[in-house]
Amino acid sequence: MTSSYTWTIHNLQELNRFAESLASVLFPGDVILLEGDLGAGKTTFTQHLARALEVKKNVTSPTFTIVKEYEGIYPFYHMDVYRLGEESDEDLGFDEYFFGKGITVVEWAHLIEEQLPDQFIQINLFHTGKERQRKLQLTVNGDRYDRVLEKVKMIENISN
Repeated sequence: MTSSYTWTIHNLQELNRFAESLASVLFPGDVILLEGDLGAGKTTFTQHLARALEVKKNVTSPTFTIVKEYEGIYPFYHMDVYRLGEESDEDLGFDEYFFGKGITVVEWAHLIEEQLPDQFIQINLFHTGKERQRKLQLTVNGDRYDRVLEKVKMIENISN
């Protein structure tokens, strides 16, 4: 089952609060896919999420290494697959992360669509034309993630 909800984030504080809300309902094995405009805040969101999951190290874009691993409440895996390109069908062992003991965040996930798990949370971030304001679309695929979406909406006080 796929469900989604879209709302506006007006500033970095709201993005941070959303990341904290999401972090509070995540468990090992959860996969978050990030898509959106260049510079819309995918890495910034990932940094806020990591901090909420008690990752102490500074989270930076893994553009040249594809995957960076961090320790927090759970292992935290940050992937940026932009450099792999559309034609990448090479098996890079992503299953070890997707079905592992940590939380996995994948920027530019559409580039490895064939290798993604069936169930996930997808967050799309888009510029709205106003400084610091972003449109955030949260889509979930899978029953467990439907419950995650409902919990986040309740925490964030978002009505249908």
